[in-house]
Amino acid sequence: MLIKRDQDSIKSYFEDSSNLKGGHADSIVIPEDIDELSEFVKKANRDKLPITISGGGTSTTGSRIPFGGAVISLEKFNKIIDISEEAMCATAQSGVSVEDFKNACGKRGLFYASHPTEKAAFLGGTISTNASGARSFRYGPTRKQVKKLKMVFATGLIFEINRGQRVLTRKDPIIPLPTYKIPRVKNSAGYFAGEGTDYIDLFIGQEGTLSIITEAQLSLSRMPYKIFSSFVFFKDARDAWDFAAEARRSSALSIEYFDVNALKLLKPKNADVPESAQGAIFFEQELTERGEESIVNGWLKTIAEHNASLDDTWAAMTAEKCEKLNQLRYSIPESINDIVRHTGMRRLSTDIAVPEKALLEMMNFYVNTLTGCGIDHVIFGHIGECHLHVNLLPKNEMEHKRSADICLALIKRGVSLGGTVSAEHGIGKTRREYLEEMYGRRGIIEMARIKKALDPNWILGLDNIFPKEILGQVDSA
Repeated sequence: MLIKRDQDSIKSYFEDSSNLKGGHADSIVIPEDIDELSEFVKKANRDKLPITISGGGTSTTGSRIPFGGAVISLEKFNKIIDISEEAMCATAQSGVSVEDFKNACGKRGLFYASHPTEKAAFLGGTISTNASGARSFRYGPTRKQVKKLKMVFATGLIFEINRGQRVLTRKDPIIPLPTYKIPRVKNSAGYFAGEGTDYIDLFIGQEGTLSIITEAQLSLSRMPYKIFSSFVFFKDARDAWDFAAEARRSSALSIEYFDVNALKLLKPKNADVPESAQGAIFFEQELTERGEESIVNGWLKTIAEHNASLDDTWAAMTAEKCEKLNQLRYSIPESINDIVRHTGMRRLSTDIAVPEKALLEMMNFYVNTLTGCGIDHVIFGHIGECHLHVNLLPKNEMEHKRSADICLALIKRGVSLGGTVSAEHGIGKTRREYLEEMYGRRGIIEMARIKKALDPNWILGLDNIFPKEILGQVDSA
């Protein structure tokens, strides 16, 4: 086991895509295997030493940034253990990158459905936040792909759980079940728990606060025969919204939206972005050998019916060209990250999903709130699941404060419409205020009781999901 303490050599572990400042830790611990990890955690629990889990550093919520204690890096947990074509599943350690995992499965003709924006993300990180990306429109979130987890608890206990092995009930002697209701939308906000919940689901989306995920068995699908990808540009953003509404009735893999500001970021990457475009939809559709022509023609007809020019539409039907369109789609969040690094200011963002019936109202609220606010902003994301990412990019402290007020207003409207404050990025350290808007103080305390039941000394993922100050309120509430 390697332990680093030199502050200059470990400062890279105090950064992620959130640009949250002030992170610090006494040491970085890099265990070679699960036994070393278990022994260190056991000692940390005795010493009440806080532990922060470090994954690929792609979090947008500051969840891997420590404020004291030790950081455990799972970079050595980087082995793909087994890929089974017969069982249609694979087992891998949590430090394997999503990209490496997908590529290894692809060589066997198998397809891992989870498709997060950040390819460098570790599998453990995507499970810990229930991240899923664009293709969850078709395949569901990461939660749906998880069949088995191996974990280390705060006591150092090594624990394995299979899907379907056990459910949570009111009579559970360990887990105090909460009474809060989880919204019926794509959701990664707080603990997924309730009567009859599959026990494994409690540890998906828990952001390293209940256990350290070391290994997972994940479901796979057969590699699609072919994927048809397309960027469709619209002169009126509302035509893009209407197109997305019709596309949701299809069997598309993904349906993504980009506002005019997102297209401005795309323009330097591809000069063919139409000057008149005020919005765009990127979609992917799996093709079959027999139905290829009719499926493509059906999409072209739908595009033409929604006031989009086929001449300005980009389409791809080979793996190479589809990857190029995917890279353009990925370039937008990458450009946002570049802006954040350049300004040195922390961006503020929302990750709201709302029920389909409320999407149009939410979209109009986004536009009405952000138009004329004077702060650079970008809207993009998974409109197929009524889930958009709003990024505000302040250039100074005054704009930062105004951005915080705007984000809170967006959150309150999304919650009032039956939505979630986080559909896939989790809460981390930067969205704790939002979680209370969603579940109330009582719900937050109920979550804290679950944590205390599994982590009595409160050492794992300290300050993720809820602040450490709430610990004193758990028993008295």
